[in-house]
Amino acid sequence: MLQPVRGTHDLLPDDARRHRFVTDTARETALRFGFREIATPIFEFTEVFTRTLGETSDIVTKEMYTFLDQGGDSLTLRPEGTAGVARALISGGLAQNLPLKFFYAGPMFRYERPQKGRLRQFHQIGVECLGQQHPFADAEAIAAGAAILDLLGVGGKVTLEINTLGDTESRLAYRTELVAYLEKFRDDLSSESRERLARNPLRILDSKNKDDRAVIANAPVFSDFLTDDAAAFFATVCRGLDGLGIGYVVNPRLVRGLDYYCHTAFEFTTDALGAQGTVLAGGRYDGLIRSMGGPSVPGVGWAAGIERLSMLIGDAGADPAAIAVVPVGDGLDDKALTLAATLRRAGFRVETTFQGNLKKRMKFADKVGARCAVIFGEDEVKKGVLTLRDLRTGAQEEVVEGEIGRAVSRLLTS
Repeated sequence: MLQPVRGTHDLLPDDARRHRFVTDTARETALRFGFREIATPIFEFTEVFTRTLGETSDIVTKEMYTFLDQGGDSLTLRPEGTAGVARALISGGLAQNLPLKFFYAGPMFRYERPQKGRLRQFHQIGVECLGQQHPFADAEAIAAGAAILDLLGVGGKVTLEINTLGDTESRLAYRTELVAYLEKFRDDLSSESRERLARNPLRILDSKNKDDRAVIANAPVFSDFLTDDAAAFFATVCRGLDGLGIGYVVNPRLVRGLDYYCHTAFEFTTDALGAQGTVLAGGRYDGLIRSMGGPSVPGVGWAAGIERLSMLIGDAGADPAAIAVVPVGDGLDDKALTLAATLRRAGFRVETTFQGNLKKRMKFADKVGARCAVIFGEDEVKKGVLTLRDLRTGAQEEVVEGEIGRAVSRLLTS
């Protein structure tokens, strides 16, 4: 039997509904914050990701879907959204229009071990704010994420964790001290962290390995190495969040391991999804676009996994209640077709079936979860009336056909 590829899944109607609710809510909310929608290709030249994510990063070395096309070019299915947006800024000559704020949504691809909330084809929403250096840009980006989570009904299930990665001077000083500390415990670190010690030591702070965690517990703290300017930047971000009434926890172990990340790093986490606790994460990346050969453009943004958010929202965003159009007797399907069209033009979700007796058609109405049924036979057609039945209570009333829309609205809001 044919099956979907491991790590992928079909978005069946209930899944698709939740995905749509997450995406639509995020899109509408981001627009209120001034983010305009952008869509980049799902594959790019591989260099777009090797230059931005780093050739030694786990994503590049282990997780990217890379292939040669028929022209011999190396292409990669996008593993994340920021690099494509940054590339669009450069190739589209958009730097002259700064500042710019973008929202995106779509599928991403990583070769990972599939587990709850982690797939090989997954979907993300995200925002990028380009060209704004002020710390309040960070606060606003975080506020946009918080607003989306609140409107999805999951704000009470998440915690905002925030940290600072400082400026270049801060990071160099901290990295030197951190490596010196970790070298003393090299033999106690996991093999993966020993590999990272030379090429990406900050990522060790993010390790979930229990032996690594024991070593990290007494590691130097980044805040002790901040320059005055870096400390002031972080204090301003926190002041902005305080002013917006957004609660947060400072997590000194929260990091981004790539060199172009700086200053603010943040994650919204939850304990409702087991090990996959991060639902929205981001930070400031002032060196990214320059590392791609573009101009020096500051940036801050975040991405959130739609699958993980869908798991949190439950039945939120349910489809509007359905109306079943049910003709009784032969020769009335034409009338059912046109009546359904009239109700749909009025904004209702309408279900129809053109086969079976009354009993079977009412079973169909129940199967699709209809809230009410509009029933008619030859006598009703001749009199110009319809029977509106509440399928929860069984109560019904006779309604003049021209008034059916208003009658349905009253029933659905009762």
